[in-house]
Amino acid sequence: MGRMFGTDGVRGVANAELTPELAMKLGKCGAYVLTKENAHKPTIIVGCDTRISGGMLANALMAGICSVGADAVYLGVLPTPAVAFLTRKYKVDAGVMISASHNPVEFNGIKFFNGEGQKLSDAMEDEIEALIREGMEDIPHPVGTLVGNVKYRLNAKEDYIKYVQRRVPVDLTGMKVVADCAEGAAHYTAIETLKDLGADIVAIHTDPDGTNINVNCGSTHMEELQARVVYEKAAVGLAFDGDADRLLAVDENGRVVDGDVLMAICGNYMKEKGLLKKDTIVGTVMSNLGFLLMGKERGIHIEQTKVGDRYVLERMLEAGYNLGGEQSGHIIFLDDSTTGDGLLSALHLLQVMVDTGKPLSELASVMEVLPQALVNAKVPNHKKERYMEYPEIAEAIRAVEEKFQGSGRVLIRPSGTEPLVRVMIEGKDKAAIRGEAERLAKLISDTML
Repeated sequence: MGRMFGTDGVRGVANAELTPELAMKLGKCGAYVLTKENAHKPTIIVGCDTRISGGMLANALMAGICSVGADAVYLGVLPTPAVAFLTRKYKVDAGVMISASHNPVEFNGIKFFNGEGQKLSDAMEDEIEALIREGMEDIPHPVGTLVGNVKYRLNAKEDYIKYVQRRVPVDLTGMKVVADCAEGAAHYTAIETLKDLGADIVAIHTDPDGTNINVNCGSTHMEELQARVVYEKAAVGLAFDGDADRLLAVDENGRVVDGDVLMAICGNYMKEKGLLKKDTIVGTVMSNLGFLLMGKERGIHIEQTKVGDRYVLERMLEAGYNLGGEQSGHIIFLDDSTTGDGLLSALHLLQVMVDTGKPLSELASVMEVLPQALVNAKVPNHKKERYMEYPEIAEAIRAVEEKFQGSGRVLIRPSGTEPLVRVMIEGKDKAAIRGEAERLAKLISDTML
């Protein structure tokens, strides 16, 4: 049996893989592991995105939390970074976000934050998982007045909005911004924040109904936003994902600006202002080669970690860096937040645009994005870590690596959140790398299914 926790919590199809029963066990064991050293009665806050299964899982999770004597406070629909921030602000013992981020509506996920608003270490996740697998026999079950209580605090989003405005108080008066909120958790917080800062805001996909999250919108489907920015003659387009912990942008010409480019823009601005600690940005092994070349040209050291913003954060905390993230748009401004935050990332980008007076297309020229082909091979979830055990796959990967040696790179990795093996090839010939990636992905799927 594979590991229950992926790179971003426990995720699966709601009510099939991620059941209310499992959510209750995660609430029970998570609360126990996160709070067992406390002398006081612990409190855990819970938020969710807009998908229809959120309420079902939140109630089951909170039942588990209360069953071990901890109190649960339900915050309602909030971005993931808001839950991380409010965990610190309210000085509670832990936070939990129920979301499957950019995934389709049938998926959902549960991810924990410790009292510092940070995602859990692998070791702590393993401890929670071991308790569940062992039947939870050693967990106490208090009775009477010692049972936990569920409380509700549905105005917490206002505290988050005030915080991000204080952290980046940029004046956006006269700037036209198109914001795509993916029918997700940003639909209120992002729009209210941008309006309050003076932006001329064109809001799209801000009417979630529980079933339309991420459907042909948001950071995974940029086409409508690209066209709308050009049509509206806007300065910038902002694309959030379902739980608003990532940001991708669109320049005034309708071109997508990904996480690597956003970090390059903000990193160079911070370096010029003396704000980039140790002149370093932390990326991942998926970072574009052009990002690494930009760093060499401009005196910025680029460190690379495993894929997953939790690993980026671990390295930042370990070494004292304050900017890092992923090509996918998870960007951590550690002076402001302990996790990727799409809204804070947007405000930092807009601040650079306002302060420099430069259009986003000019700022984005700070690095050349080399062609990358990323193709997903659909495989059974329990097999995705074992793709190299198949001789024909291993041999095909070696052949592709030899072909691109010296002129590009090949990266094959299992997804941390989905039943996929991701095939990424980078090089100068876009058509050639796309063809190779598609052939290799098809071989992996055909062999493993």
